[in-house]
Parts: sequence; C-alpha cells; structure tokens
Amino acid sequence: MIWIETLINGLLLGGLYALFGLGLSLIFGVMKIANIAHGEMAIGGAFLAIATANFIGLPLVLTVPIILLMAWGFGFALQMAVINRVLGSDPMPPLLMTFGLSIVVQNLLVEMFGADNRSLDIGALGTASIQIGNTSLGVFPLLMFAIALALFGALHWSLHHTRWGRNLRATSDDPEIVGMMGIDRRRVFAMVMGLSAALAALSGMMLAMRGSITPFSGGERLLIAFEVIVIGGLGSIWGSLIGGLVLGIVHVIGLRLDPASGPLYGHLLLLVILLAKPEGLAGKARSR
Repeated sequence: MIWIETLINGLLLGGLYALFGLGLSLIFGVMKIANIAHGEMAIGGAFLAIATANFIGLPLVLTVPIILLMAWGFGFALQMAVINRVLGSDPMPPLLMTFGLSIVVQNLLVEMFGADNRSLDIGALGTASIQIGNTSLGVFPLLMFAIALALFGALHWSLHHTRWGRNLRATSDDPEIVGMMGIDRRRVFAMVMGLSAALAALSGMMLAMRGSITPFSGGERLLIAFEVIVIGGLGSIWGSLIGGLVLGIVHVIGLRLDPASGPLYGHLLLLVILLAKPEGLAGKARSR
C-alpha cells in the first residue's frame, strides 16, 4: 500500500512539474528560443503574491488573479520592448538577454525580501486530506493536479479551436509567411511570452503554497522545467504533461528508495531519455 501512495504522490507532484514546463514549452514551440529567466519569473510571481497577501493583507482569492495579470503584462512588455529586438536566426542574443534578466530579477528579490525562506499561507487547505481506503491524499496537491490538467486541456483546445490558436500555430510553422498574410508575428510572440509568464507565476505561487521558496529557487525550477520539456518532447504541449508526470514519479520513488538522493534520479532519467529517445517520449523521430 505504501507504494501505491508513493505513486499517487509522484503523479500529484508531477502535475506541478508539468505546469512549470508548460510555459517554457510554449515559448520554445513558437519562438524556438529558451527563456533562461523562466524560473525567476515563477519565483518572482510567488514573491509578489507573498508581498500582496502577507504584507498588504489582500486575500488569496484576489491576490492570485492580480499577480497573473501582472505577470502577463510583464511578459508581454518584455517581449515587445526587448526580446523582439534581438530575435533572429541566431538564438544566442535572446538566450543571453534572458540570462541577464534572470540575474537581475534574482538580485532584486534578494534586495527586497532577503534570503530567508518564504511561503504563502493557505490556511486549513494546506493540511486538509481525504482518506481513500488506507491511502491519505492531500486536498491541495489534488487541487493543483486538477488545475494543471484543466490548463493543459484549455490550452490544447484554444490552440486548435480559436483564431488566436490558428495564428499561433501558423506563426510557429513559418513566421515569415504569416507576416505576408497580415499577422503581426511580433505581437503573437508577445502574447505567447505573456501567457508563459502568467503560467510561470501560477506555478511559482503553487510552489509557495505547497512549501517554501527563496530568491535562489529559480535556478532549480528552471532545471525542472527543462527536464520536463526534454523528457516529454521539445515544443509538445501534451509532452510537457507526460514529462512532468514521469519526472514527478521518478523523484518521489527515488526519494523513497534513497532519501539522500535529492533530484539525482530525475537527472539520470534525463540522460537516459537523451540517449534512447532524443526527441522525447511524446516527440516524433526525425527522418534521416
């Protein structure tokens, strides 16, 4: 029975991991760039929520949508004002730009909040659990998992059944051609970056509700997000979900077998996937 509970907990943790990878996967799938500041966007959103909820006293039910709107606006403005200027055939300029941004955001967080652990208080929801047979499951992890599934489903639907989704997929396939069809690819990129920043902020807030964070937590979150999208398949929305679930299960089982291992077994899984199936679990093999 202990292993059934371990497996379920791994799946629930994997839902959060998948959410971390979703925004990064979206950016890579559309713009073919890696956002090195993705982890800091997540942690920055969490710290803004902590400041709003704990210091100002705004309830979480209002704090979360406000932070999501702020994160979307930040991502949109960042893309329009900065990253669009350096986008091109060379992926190095946006890579360096987002790397510099990650350092700036991290140092700003340290300056504003210090290096202490912080968390978002969700009251009784944080300790509430339900009993299913002999297995006890936390209500909040179940809620996080349900939110992750709902967001993946909503994004998949919007990509295939809305005009915005069609424009996004067309821009991803050939950004030069869509410009000739009257679609402003730079604005599409900005919308994608805004959505990615909002998803990052949401995952960061969930992490702060689940445990504690510091201004230095962004690097670890970025690593998890990269592992998720590489394991699942670069640019694949459902691949991010699969990658997150697999990584969560491996982490939890690894800690059960070897409590001192940390994320070691997740890193080993990444190496195995890269060697055995470089395109990822949900990716398509490239023809040679």
